[in-house]
Amino acid sequence: MGRLEGKVAIVTGSTSGIGIGIAKVYAAEGATVVISGRRAEKGQVVVDQIVEAGGKASFHYFDITEPASIEALIADTVEQYGKLDILVNNAANVALKDGRVDELTLEMWDAILESDLRGTFYATKCAIPYMKEIGGGAIVNIGSMASCAGDLGSTAYACAKAGVDIFTQYVALQYGKDNIRCNCIRPGLIVTPENEAKVPQMLKDIFLGSIMVNRYGCPEDIAHAAVYFGSDESTYTTGQIINVDGGMNSHAPTVAQFRQMDSRTW
Repeated sequence: MGRLEGKVAIVTGSTSGIGIGIAKVYAAEGATVVISGRRAEKGQVVVDQIVEAGGKASFHYFDITEPASIEALIADTVEQYGKLDILVNNAANVALKDGRVDELTLEMWDAILESDLRGTFYATKCAIPYMKEIGGGAIVNIGSMASCAGDLGSTAYACAKAGVDIFTQYVALQYGKDNIRCNCIRPGLIVTPENEAKVPQMLKDIFLGSIMVNRYGCPEDIAHAAVYFGSDESTYTTGQIINVDGGMNSHAPTVAQFRQMDSRTW
């Protein structure tokens, strides 16, 4: 405990799912956490839960598609707390329509890239000057295993998250000498209170067949990696992209089928 003591952190999109997990673990580790999102009532619930547990948090309205909203979130945080040590770029609109290349319209493509890539870029751009003023900081981007390989759908989302991957490395290189670190976490299948009932059992079984461990992921799995990247323990770690996916992307794609055959090879 206390690995983030004295630090001020913004977690975007922290009124649900992975964002809540990161915010709560950050607060438990001593950070003052700014909960941000479009749903004020849900955000206040998270704040209240953190405060009841002995942590420090506040809510700020935030819409990742509105540049003025992004600017206000960063500036108001610094005005209220005097600094910004950590920015976690977690917000993304997963409810947008996506699909195969021939199914996507330009409007669908633009909406997803606006939410999932442009928003990460602009929040980072707004945070960098304030981090420079205090001699450094940490930026933690939340990517996706969708950027690891081709798939049958979610084309725009995967491309946006692949953009987050390379953006992470560009930021790390360009601002490393300012003591600003930038790293990326790619979650695997993360089962949250919001999506648990919506994820079909067949899909869970498919993932579990390829995951190396014996369970699905949870928001706290991502949060623990985010704590490392936000803490002083990672001052020599930057420009890195880590998969927190139970090992799903570190083996041959035929593993699940060979397991079913109770065989190690054909």
